[in-house]
Amino acid sequence: MRPNAEAVLEEWMQCINTGNVPGLLSLYDERAVLIPTFSNRLLNKPEALREYFEKLASREQLSISLHHKTVIVQPIQGTLSSVCGIYLWRFAIDAELFNFEARFSYLLDHALEKPILQHHSSQIPRML
Repeated sequence: MRPNAEAVLEEWMQCINTGNVPGLLSLYDERAVLIPTFSNRLLNKPEALREYFEKLASREQLSISLHHKTVIVQPIQGTLSSVCGIYLWRFAIDAELFNFEARFSYLLDHALEKPILQHHSSQIPRML
C-alpha cells in the first residue's frame, strides 16, 4: 500500500523517468482506465496499458517533471483520493528534443496494492 497520493505520483514519475514499464503497470488496478496523453483511445485493459507504456518508454530521452506548485490532492472518502496538476513530458523526435506540457488527474484507492483506478492526462491546449 502506498501511503498517500504524492507517494503514488512520485513513484509513477520515477518509473517513467527510468523506463520501468513493469513498475508503472504495478500501480494500475486491473480495472483501471487510462486516458493517455499521446493517444486518442481510452485504455481499460492491462494489455492495452502495457502496449501504450512500452511504446512510450521506447522514446529517446524520455523524461517527465512535475510543476510542484500545481499539484492538488483531494481526500475523497475513506481510502480514496484524487491528485491533479501539471507535468512536463520531454522526448526526442528525429533527434530533436520536444516538450509537451500536460495536465493530469488520478483517482486512487490507497487500500489497494495497485492504487490507480483512473488516470487522465492530456496536453494543455493553446489559449485563444
